[in-house]
Amino acid sequence: MTTTQTLPLKQETDIVVIRQKVRKAAEEARLGLVSQTKIVTAASEIARNALIYGGGGECLIEATTRAGRAALRLVISDQGPGIADIERALVDGYTSGSGLGLGLSGSRRLVDEFVLRSQVGAGTTVELWKWK
Repeated sequence: MTTTQTLPLKQETDIVVIRQKVRKAAEEARLGLVSQTKIVTAASEIARNALIYGGGGECLIEATTRAGRAALRLVISDQGPGIADIERALVDGYTSGSGLGLGLSGSRRLVDEFVLRSQVGAGTTVELWKWK
C-alpha cells in the first residue's frame, strides 16, 4: 500500500516538520535505524537548500514498495533560479553560497537512489529513495 503526504517548505520551521514526518515514515516503512538517520539527514539537507537557494517549495513523502521491498521516496521541489551546472553542483566542496558545499553530494551518498532535475529559471526537484 502506498501512502503519500505533501508538506509545505516556506520557512525554517517547516524543515523541522519535514524531518519529523520523514523519520515517522521511515519507522513505519521499517527501515533500520541507520537507514532512518540517513534519509532524515538527506531530507534535511535538500529541504534546507530548497528553502535557502530556491525560495521554498514542498516535500512529498511517499511510503511505497519497490521490487517487493518497502521503500521511502521523497521529492523535494522549489521554483527557484535552478542550477546551471548540475555536474559541478554535485562535486564535494562546490557551493553557490556560504555553505560547505556538501549538501547535494553528501545527500546523494546517504540514499539508495538520487535524482536531481533542474532548469535555470524554473526551479529544482530532487528525488531521494531509501528502501529496506
